[in-house]
Amino acid sequence: MKVAVFSLMMNLPNAVTGESLTAQQKFHNVISQAVLAETLGFDAYGVGERHGAPFLSSAPPVVLTAIASRTTRIRLLTTVTVLSVLDPVRVAEDYATLDHLSGGRLEMIIGKGNDPRHYPLFGITEEEQWDSMEERYRLLKQLWTEENVTWEGKYRPPLREVTTFPRPYQASIPVWHGSASSTRSTELAAKFGEPIFSSNAFHPQAKYKALIDHYRERLAYYGHDPAKAVVGAGSGSLYLGNTTEEAIRRYRPYYTAFSATESAKHNQSPFHSLEDQIENGPALIGSPEKVIEKIMNYHEAFGHTVLSIGVDGLTESEQQEQLQRFAEEVLPVLRREIPSRVWESGPVLAGEETAVLSES
Repeated sequence: MKVAVFSLMMNLPNAVTGESLTAQQKFHNVISQAVLAETLGFDAYGVGERHGAPFLSSAPPVVLTAIASRTTRIRLLTTVTVLSVLDPVRVAEDYATLDHLSGGRLEMIIGKGNDPRHYPLFGITEEEQWDSMEERYRLLKQLWTEENVTWEGKYRPPLREVTTFPRPYQASIPVWHGSASSTRSTELAAKFGEPIFSSNAFHPQAKYKALIDHYRERLAYYGHDPAKAVVGAGSGSLYLGNTTEEAIRRYRPYYTAFSATESAKHNQSPFHSLEDQIENGPALIGSPEKVIEKIMNYHEAFGHTVLSIGVDGLTESEQQEQLQRFAEEVLPVLRREIPSRVWESGPVLAGEETAVLSES
């Protein structure tokens, strides 16, 4: 299994120490976290997108570019790009630029996002989110793969003979489809034969499994081999302790603080306590053995070969402690027990595909 560390850059006073970071300090914290993730051997680092307090992640390509300048190997993900509200021309240009600056390490995860505040901010209604995302994604793919694009749609002005620059550094920037609540996302992913990434954060396993199962069914419908489906999944919160009891005790103040935020209330999680969330949800709170057991249980249900974990909100020393413990005590077992071919080879760069075909 491959593992990505990700951040939504939520900037709240620390639930244990009361310490508050300035915006600049939080940006540096996230960059340092990504550098540490690469040093510890994690496979990818992701930055989400939100457009309102307490999140500072309104410009993922800018933050990921800063991370790219400090790292050399780790893949860079968007977790997620809220494409339902963005101009595909701007997205094509920004992320193609990041693709060059990272040496082809970019992979995009697209989604409609789960914060309703961004819809009025960018001029669409919540009812339009799925239609908007599909139209914008089709245009984005066209802009990345074709030149002199002429296009007309509902959610941006028409284009005539447009070629965006720079062209992507990779022959094709990999795109995953974020999956959280609707078959509209899994349908779109299956239609294009592209991977999905289940959020798997706030609800019981069965909800997310139903969407993943739908994705595989629709892959077959569109003529793709469901046995080759690539699935990633989130994991809720992470906190490792020497015992599960210790992990629960140390994490409880963070759980209480997170549960009180407006974003947590919006997610309408059915779990009524931390213990309930650990027992019946995806949270990875416990001893390394218990956490491994839970991940294996979810893998059996989902068949995913990429996992994302997050340590936002903890003190900086705890972030380092948790990532190091996961890398040393959990990651080796996952790699041994769950083989994954994702990210096994380097990126295919523009022009290389043609060269390979001409040699065959």
